[in-house]
Amino acid sequence: MEEFLIRAKKSASELVKIDGAKKKRVLQDMAKALRDHRAAILEANAKDLAYAREANLSAALIDRLLLDESRIEGMARSIEEIAALKDPVGRVLDGWVIDNGLRIEKVSIPIGVIGVIYESRPNVTSDAAALCFKSGNVAILKGGKEARHSNEAIAKLLQESLKAHGLPEEAISLLPDYSREGVDKLIRMDKYVDLIIPRGGEALIRHITRNATVPVVKHDKGLCHTYIDKDADFDEAVRIAVNAKVQRPGVCNAMETLLIDYAIKDEILLKLYEAFKPHLTTLKGCALTKEVLPDIEEADEEDFHTEYLENILSIKVVDGVDGAIEHIRTFGSGHSEAIVTQNYETAERFLNEIDAACVYLNASTRFTDGGVFGFGAEVGISTNKLHARGPMGINDLTTYKYKIYGHGQIRE
Repeated sequence: MEEFLIRAKKSASELVKIDGAKKKRVLQDMAKALRDHRAAILEANAKDLAYAREANLSAALIDRLLLDESRIEGMARSIEEIAALKDPVGRVLDGWVIDNGLRIEKVSIPIGVIGVIYESRPNVTSDAAALCFKSGNVAILKGGKEARHSNEAIAKLLQESLKAHGLPEEAISLLPDYSREGVDKLIRMDKYVDLIIPRGGEALIRHITRNATVPVVKHDKGLCHTYIDKDADFDEAVRIAVNAKVQRPGVCNAMETLLIDYAIKDEILLKLYEAFKPHLTTLKGCALTKEVLPDIEEADEEDFHTEYLENILSIKVVDGVDGAIEHIRTFGSGHSEAIVTQNYETAERFLNEIDAACVYLNASTRFTDGGVFGFGAEVGISTNKLHARGPMGINDLTTYKYKIYGHGQIRE
């Protein structure tokens, strides 16, 4: 492990020398390599899918694991979008001259060596690698064993692009030790690793946060809510709620709890019930919800703490926007929260008082995504408050230093 990380750390000094034009060419070649070798990627992915089915992994996990022509094309496009972004390194963030004539510049620089730990989704391999490379960082990637063949096939193609441009392949590396012990070693290697970004289940995030000596930007569970206010457009509210839950239930920005204003519960709950029925969504409701929808399952407090990542939805009737805000403060994970209302004052209260990385008015939480936000992709969605929050793009993978220009000044 130590020898592997020494090589990775050494390659960081090579990345700092690369200008933006060369980064762009390398990334474009990486995108081309994914397209040209998609058959090899699909063959590797088929092995992972077979393992997943034999291991009886959930339908949601298998969906996250699956690659097809369309998803590989999406991976290639993401790399091209990242390539087209303005280079985040070397930006003068601020500058001033102090009384003695010293000129000070605050300049963006790479963080260094970044370890990304993730589960299931092999597209994270190309997204994280491309984002780290564009921002001048070395990427140490640790995917789940269920996606091992896919990750190895993708990483090999990316490394070949690096070598073709005379760059060290260690700049994008898969952690050689897939075991839990390997992860535990990585997160304590603060001599060589500058940042850990974990993406995965709640247990994984908790373990890394508690045991790492390397700084961690964590992505807690995506327990996202949508609140339908008494002043909502009902048709719009139903469309948003259905999309937030069923468009892709197994991802972190899918809605897990739907909050309903008590004043409209009788009418809106019946509309929602009919709208979710064709999607075979399992509905669980509080006592007030079950008064209107007696056939659905009962939701207990544990359900409101649960990130299902499946086609299951908890419903809670609340006392207006105050009740919604209080519920989210109690159960929310700081990821993405939405309100549906036509009342401007209510909307502004919700948007201002909810403490989450992303807050929405009259839109689905499913838009919390680096690609959608214009970042090309994301290396993760941070629920931290420092140093990054929300979808993390290339600018969030930089830090800064001060460059001070003098002409003989000394301090007396």
